Amino acid sequence: MEKMSLYFFTAGLITVALAAVLYLWYAWTRQGDAGRFATIFAWMGVALLTGSVITRTIVAQRGPFANMYEFSLSFGWGILLAYVVIERQYKLRTIGAFVVPVSLLLLVYALTVPSAVQPLVPALQNSLLLTIHVSLAIVAYAMVAVAFGSAVMYLIQEAHQNRVSILPPADFLDAMGYRAVLIAFPFIFVMIVIGALWADIAWGRYWGWDPKETASLVTWLIYAGYLHARAVAGWRGKPTATLLIVGFVATMFTFFGVNLFLSGLHSYAGTG
Repeated sequence: MEKMSLYFFTAGLITVALAAVLYLWYAWTRQGDAGRFATIFAWMGVALLTGSVITRTIVAQRGPFANMYEFSLSFGWGILLAYVVIERQYKLRTIGAFVVPVSLLLLVYALTVPSAVQPLVPALQNSLLLTIHVSLAIVAYAMVAVAFGSAVMYLIQEAHQNRVSILPPADFLDAMGYRAVLIAFPFIFVMIVIGALWADIAWGRYWGWDPKETASLVTWLIYAGYLHARAVAGWRGKPTATLLIVGFVATMFTFFGVNLFLSGLHSYAGTG
């Protein structure tokens, strides 16, 4: 069953890579066939990665949330799933050129870390809190990836005075990024709260300024600043798009940077 999960993962990775290339080609050329096949491959990628997540869960007898391989698989799957749902709802393929590569990046990273199924370390053995915590993170990561893609496209449109015909109008992109953050923001907050409850059980304290805790809080504050700037200061356009990109960089640092470059109580997440 573990090999089956890896087969699903490998097939999903290849499929997502093809989807990413086709979305980029579609965004550049606006060829309808490229867009249609990109969507087909994206949905195939969702199906294959779902198979990998399910079979991994069966063989491990827990959620696939114990190490960086499993986190990367889960987050890559969640981002891709969120994107195809949004594409179906809004009939918007161009954003796939900016969101699907994020999913691909996470899946490629998963190739670089050990994939063997291992028992949970003691700090992770409250499986219910772990499952809730990581599930909230998957939704949050998916939405900030969508917000990031919207922000990048907005800045392209803004730089070209809204004349890039292959991209949606700037106002639509600004609104899309805002809607994505409205979803992500409460999920990040509740994720932090659940993490604090989990930390009290695992380590005997709710908050210890561990690098990952601190990075998560900083990320949440960036998005809080974004929402405050829109609601109170009336910011729109380039300043808020820039904040969305900064927030996404902070999110990626929370996921990659803390585990790769800093040590702390969450260092177990980098093990295989």
